[in-house]
Amino acid sequence: MARIVVIDDEEIFRSLTARLLRGAGHEVRVFAQADDALAAIEAAGADLLLTDLFMPGKEGFETIREARRRWPTLPVIVVSGGGSGQFGGPDEFLGFARRFGAAAALSKPFRAEALLGAVDRALSEAPPAADRPAVVETAD
Repeated sequence: MARIVVIDDEEIFRSLTARLLRGAGHEVRVFAQADDALAAIEAAGADLLLTDLFMPGKEGFETIREARRRWPTLPVIVVSGGGSGQFGGPDEFLGFARRFGAAAALSKPFRAEALLGAVDRALSEAPPAADRPAVVETAD
């Protein structure tokens, strides 16, 4: 069982993703805002971060960059259905996310098997849990 943090501004996506990942035996925390999710990782640790790329506030690229800086061994999976326009479509943005350090990138909508497979691969390729963000114990 892995501790997975999910960030997406769409409530239905958060709900369905959490249900799918919990059904696979994972502990899941969901957030609509990246700053809230990063604070939760800082406070309680995580084994994997799943984030949307295009959200109000802190977007996915900035979130990936901050996660890489703070927790270099934390696997990140990005998902997106947006990004169309003059700068390319979802596939191009997902490719950029991989270059930013994402372990996997999925275009919405995707099949449940694709997400679960990406999660399994990212977790199996990640450093040992001891090297990932964990709860920090403080002396009183």
